[in-house]
Amino acid sequence: MSRVAVLSDIHGNLPALEAVVADSAARGCDAVLNLGDCVSGPLWPAETATFLMARDWPTIAGNHERQLLADRATMGASDAFAAERLSSAHRDWIAALPTGLTVGDMWMCHGTPASDVEHLTVTVTPDGLRPATDDELLMRIAGTSEAIVLCGHTHIPALRSIGQQQIANPGSVGLQAFTDDRPYPYSVEAGSPAARYAMVEDGVATLLEVAYDHHAAAAKARREGFDGWARWLETGRV
Repeated sequence: MSRVAVLSDIHGNLPALEAVVADSAARGCDAVLNLGDCVSGPLWPAETATFLMARDWPTIAGNHERQLLADRATMGASDAFAAERLSSAHRDWIAALPTGLTVGDMWMCHGTPASDVEHLTVTVTPDGLRPATDDELLMRIAGTSEAIVLCGHTHIPALRSIGQQQIANPGSVGLQAFTDDRPYPYSVEAGSPAARYAMVEDGVATLLEVAYDHHAAAAKARREGFDGWARWLETGRV
């Protein structure tokens, strides 16, 4: 593979995924890697799962894949929406996804190599998010030897280097803002509704943005009663 598209955090946003796939193909990408959080959300979970299953890309599980297979009573609203719409075939596909994967000289993880809910390139503090320090990066990628560590989960595109290794976070294909309260309340804002992904060519990662019909995605979220998602999709801001 000489030119690889790296996707993460699709969250059931099929129009954004289709736009990213078309853009990566136009750029000559000959492979696609998927870092997880594929379908959770109030958009098109089943349709997105079917799309991904048909392509059989190297794909790992994110925290929302794990949560989708948990007890329905413990799920948040976005997971529950997706879980209710997935078929047994979709669930079997999700259950078979690994939590980490080596492809060439790249290690794929969702959060960090050790956790699907820990951010790698940023740190959550009582005052919000800040970039991870070099010491934090070294601790979080300990045990990896690949030239490039690919991670998602933050929804924030980032390129970092530490020692002889690169860390690349492509940002989110399908959701450009969100709020969370673990371990402290914080917000994520990409600043625009464009879909994000990365391209790795000859060992060098590049961050890319793609316009898509985010108004249609926002309208779908609003029809399903998720006004917060609609705002995040429309603006890329909280």
